[in-house]
Amino acid sequence: MGDWLGLPVLWMSVLILGAVYLYTSAVYLIITKLAVGEHAKAFKAISPGILPPLSVVFAFLVGFLAAQVWNDGQQANAAVNREASALRAIVLLAATFPGEPEQRLRDLVSRHIQDVVDKDWPAMASDHANLKFTPPNMAEALRISLMLNPQTPGQTIAQREMVGAIENALDARRQRIILSHSSINWVKWTALFAQAALTLVVIGMVHSDNRRANRIILTIFATSVAAAVILIAAHSRPFSGEISVQPGILMQVMPEPGASPPAR
Repeated sequence: MGDWLGLPVLWMSVLILGAVYLYTSAVYLIITKLAVGEHAKAFKAISPGILPPLSVVFAFLVGFLAAQVWNDGQQANAAVNREASALRAIVLLAATFPGEPEQRLRDLVSRHIQDVVDKDWPAMASDHANLKFTPPNMAEALRISLMLNPQTPGQTIAQREMVGAIENALDARRQRIILSHSSINWVKWTALFAQAALTLVVIGMVHSDNRRANRIILTIFATSVAAAVILIAAHSRPFSGEISVQPGILMQVMPEPGASPPAR
């Protein structure tokens, strides 16, 4: 399922709908062919009361998986927003040390954000991002911040806060990279598909004596299954696919190179 995330949502929907309808058609044709003689009696002996529990279990699985992907998405957004806030704080606090230190820190933050957009995001989208190295620009910013020589109580506080902001930005980066590997594993997908497949088979058996009604109810349930799968698959990984967390908020806090913020 993860490989489908490279598709636009429209084509993903077409693929999923086609697969679900193809399976449903096969179920209908096989059950219709078998629903004669003793098989027909056996099918009719199946109580319709079994359908509500099966549907409830399917709905429970859908809700379980949807809660996971939406929680991952919220955490990913929170991590990116926290990283952006920390980087913005570094830029603002750097103004407490005017001159070369301020400009150096602004340039490092700007280069770091550009690296995040150009390197981190594609790596997270392809599930190749890792925590093996510390971003060099943030490491340099931390080194410069620790080497500053505060001359006033205000600069002392600013230095301490700036070091904290750099650590916060690095922690937020670690969090989003960890979340970029989050996905729905094959066991969960298998359970969802097995439950949907079983429910479709039981629906076909229960309504096997009325072909028109059978086609209608199978189509309705198959469409609901496809809609649920599309919804979950489109949000399966927070940094992959057409619907994913984007670095726009980081670009908004990128300082312009070579320019200090205007005095207020």
